[in-house]
Amino acid sequence: MKTVAAICLFIFTGIVTAFVFGFDLNESQDSLQYDDEQEGIEDKVVIKFSHVVAENTPKGRAVRQFASLVHERTDGEIKVEIYPNGTLYNDQNEYDALINGHIQMIAPATSKLTERFPKWQVLDLPFAFPTYQAVEEAYEGTIGQTLIDQLGPKVKGITFWYNGYKQVTSSEEPMILPSDFNQTHLRIMPSPVIESQFHALGASTSQMPFNKTYSNLEVDFINGQENTLSNIYSKNLYKEQDYLTISNHGYLGYAVLMNDEFWSELSNEHQAIISQSIEETTDWIKRHSIEINDAHLRQIKRDDSLEVYYLTKEQRALWKEAVQPVYQVTEPIAGELLMEEVYRLQEKYQ
Repeated sequence: MKTVAAICLFIFTGIVTAFVFGFDLNESQDSLQYDDEQEGIEDKVVIKFSHVVAENTPKGRAVRQFASLVHERTDGEIKVEIYPNGTLYNDQNEYDALINGHIQMIAPATSKLTERFPKWQVLDLPFAFPTYQAVEEAYEGTIGQTLIDQLGPKVKGITFWYNGYKQVTSSEEPMILPSDFNQTHLRIMPSPVIESQFHALGASTSQMPFNKTYSNLEVDFINGQENTLSNIYSKNLYKEQDYLTISNHGYLGYAVLMNDEFWSELSNEHQAIISQSIEETTDWIKRHSIEINDAHLRQIKRDDSLEVYYLTKEQRALWKEAVQPVYQVTEPIAGELLMEEVYRLQEKYQ
């Protein structure tokens, strides 16, 4: 009988304990749910901005500048989370991540849009834009607007950001004459124009993500590459190469893109702040990209790990002659309007 009583007492005590502590737990959860410190957290807007370059490059610094301006002007209501160096998405999958809403902003090199939007190849034409003023007029004029209009319905094209002219590095021999490319295997971005350009010069090419370039140079799968001085320096590509040719054979810039659905859901006030911050950041990168690349060239020279060559006017003419067939292939793809603008800018700034 005592055993039965003890069992009943145990069960009764358990029920009471569960009721008491269960009630306290619910009280605790309710307290957390309505904590004043948590109020409004659902209203925070997060922009995940993914890119593949280092933070000390023109683009890397521009993204930080943009994030700072947005945070300051929205009093923290919008937070720009920055994912540099391909830590979240690489340059092969970031566009799909954008249109699927996994991230909200990217700024890919314009070359990386050419497979989806063939008219963008016009920006890759060798020696297309002879001066920085020509690049600026291309980005901010008819060429830039026409290309932005080509983007799909899920993407909002915002603006163009600047980096610099591309140069060539090699571990075999200095790239001075077109014939010097015959034994060269270069890493390139996925662009039909860039591929045709180097094939015309006599090189073989491999397309690969930017962040795979160093490792492929290290194991000699490739023995050369083209890029801006800031990218060559920041990724230590120059340390795996013996020769750098300052060729200025093409310009590397970026298309700043946002998920269109995300943009449309922002308030008018937030849209205005983002637009203003983008405009100021674009002005900043336009002014500072040249000096950043120049500073990185000085660092490369100071390291003294490779030889630096500058093309003469005569050598440059030989390169131009060798790549001229690329224009003939690109003209029907880019169309008359864009090609006329290219030729006009070449004549104006030659």
